[in-house]
Parts: sequence; structure tokens; C-alpha cells
Amino acid sequence: MSNFQKTLKNPIYFDGVGLHNGINVKMCLKPDEANTGIRFKRTDIEGNKNIIEANYNNVVSPILCTKIQNSHGIIVSTVEHLMAAFYLEGIDNVMVEINAPEVPIMDGSSFDFVEAIKSFGTEEQKFRKKFIKVLKKIEIKSGSKYISIEPLEKDLSIDFEIIYKNPLIRTRRKEFKFSSGNFISIYNSRTFCLYEDIEEIQNLGLGKGGSLDNAIVVKENKILNDNGLRNRDEFISHKILDCLGDLMLSGFRIFGHIKTSQGGHQLTNELLKKFFSDKNNWKYESFDKKEKNQKEGDYLTPIAINA
Repeated sequence: MSNFQKTLKNPIYFDGVGLHNGINVKMCLKPDEANTGIRFKRTDIEGNKNIIEANYNNVVSPILCTKIQNSHGIIVSTVEHLMAAFYLEGIDNVMVEINAPEVPIMDGSSFDFVEAIKSFGTEEQKFRKKFIKVLKKIEIKSGSKYISIEPLEKDLSIDFEIIYKNPLIRTRRKEFKFSSGNFISIYNSRTFCLYEDIEEIQNLGLGKGGSLDNAIVVKENKILNDNGLRNRDEFISHKILDCLGDLMLSGFRIFGHIKTSQGGHQLTNELLKKFFSDKNNWKYESFDKKEKNQKEGDYLTPIAINA
């Protein structure tokens, strides 16, 4: 992890389809100035109301995906895989220009986003990164679901558990540590669903762009995709990928230990809101001293970037 903020070296273009709305979409990731964070711009909407800050306070209806909305009601959904790619590649500042209300699903993972960023390259900026250090344990319980965050010295650890009645998925648990540098199995893991849930998803008006090309479908004890799983932990690794993408909506990398059972987009968002609601829960931390003449205000503040 670089001590300096990073953006992209050149614009990167993507074409694809929205997983839930089924709309063909064109998206361009553009380099942006330091301290601007991740922002989405709906190019299909004219005027000055089409910018959406990628911030946890802008999350709405986090059901089956993460959707963000600005104060003018303009939305972009399924941002989590792209945000996870930014987290893993250390990207701090990007303008995401998109001509539809949903990020393209690509192959159902972050693979295409990460590989494109690696291929096109990144650029360090003159301002240093700032990290969030967890000072106190915060937890949220919702029935059998649970998530917490607690202090951890200069690393991010995600201890994730999934519990399914399905005989193939079953109960699985995995711990991911950012310092391990082992990201491939995380960003290469695809979204998944149970075959028996497809009709319910479609009845909600979702999953219109879903196929075996962009999602793993599990029917009883069989995987319907021709080539099966990419890795033995693909189910839970994708849940960790989603969690990373949702954490990126804090605006910073977080030093802390997250534990969750049956977690998801909504639970992670609730945790961020509770965590940042009290300044006693966290503080800024950096690996080294700030540059001369650099002021505290030169850094984005996670609770002050709402659209």
C-alpha cells in the first residue's frame, strides 16, 4: 500500500450489462484530482445534478446490491465490485462516467476491473493517504446475523462466515488479511445465487441481466456453470469481496478487524454508519508524517462528503 494517494494513469473503458436492470451500459473510469475521492457521473443525465459521491451515507435500498443516490434522487447501483477493485488496487480518486443507472456486472467478480487497472497503470499524487484507525469495538446484531469491527494494528482483517441450508454451500468461514497480499482468489470470485431463488429475484424486478456468464447458480448439490468453481472458497471469497467494496464507501482504508456471520450489504452499511457516528470510535492515522504545509483539511472527511 502506497503512502500517497493514487489515481489512474489513463481513462479505462468498459461495456457490459447491468445484472439487475439488464440494460447495456458504457462506463469510463477517468483519472481525478487528489482529495476528490470516488465519484460517479451519470452521463445520460444532463445538468449539474448527475454527480453521486461514493459514500456510505448515500447508500439506499442495499438489497442484493449496493445502490447509492445523491440528494437529487439520481442513483447508480451494484457499485460494490468496482469499489472493491479500487480498494484492492489502492485507488483513491476516480471519476466514474456511466451512461446507465447500474455498473456493468462483467463476469460477476472484480476480475475485469482489477486487471484493467493493472494493465493501464496508476499514478501517485502529491497528497498522502490517510487511514482510519479503529479505537473501540462496535457491533450490530440483527437476528442471527452479526457484524463487528474492533482495533487492529495497521492492517485490515475480515473474518466472514456464511450459513446456507444448501448441501453444497453449507456453512463456510474464511479470514482475509489485507497484509497477506493474496488478492487473486478474492477479486476473481463471482457472485452466486440458488436456483430456487431466481424466480423470487425476478419477481422483485431484479436479475434481468443475470446469466451463467456472470453468476454462479447452485441447484441442490450441483453447480450449473459448465466449468464449476474457480476456487474452492469462491462462495465466501465473493462475500469478502462485497464487504471490501462496501467498506470503500468510507472514503478511506480502515485498520481494523471485522467479524461477521451471514453479513451483507445492509449490515456493513449499518456498521459504517454506527462506527462513524461517534468520533470516539476512530481516528486518522498515516504511516508517516504529513508533508510540510499540508493541513488537516487537505484530507477528505468520511462524514462530510455527502452529495
